Amino acid sequence: MFIRRRSLKRRIAGIGLLHLGVAGVILPFLHGSIFVVLGVYILRDQYMWAHRAVGPLERRFPRMMGKMESMEAKSMAWIDRQASRLPSRSARNR
Repeated sequence: MFIRRRSLKRRIAGIGLLHLGVAGVILPFLHGSIFVVLGVYILRDQYMWAHRAVGPLERRFPRMMGKMESMEAKSMAWIDRQASRLPSRSARNR
C-alpha cells in the first residue's frame, strides 16, 4: 500500500542521491548504482514510480531492505544535524 508522506528533506536527499548516482554512472571512480538505488529508496514515499521500483527489491531482498531502512534513518539524522548547525533566519537578518 502506497502512503504518500510529503517531506522536503526526503525529496532533497533522494533527488540529490539520484543526481550523484547519474554522475557516478558517467565518472569512472564513483559507483553510481549504489547512489541511484539509495535515492530511489528514499523517494519511495514521495513518488509512485519509486514505490513500484522498490517493491520487487523488498520481496527479493528483505534483509537488505532492513539495512537500507537503517541507512535511510542515518542519512535523515545527518540532514537534521546539518540543518541545526545552520544559523537561524532571525540571526541572519541582524
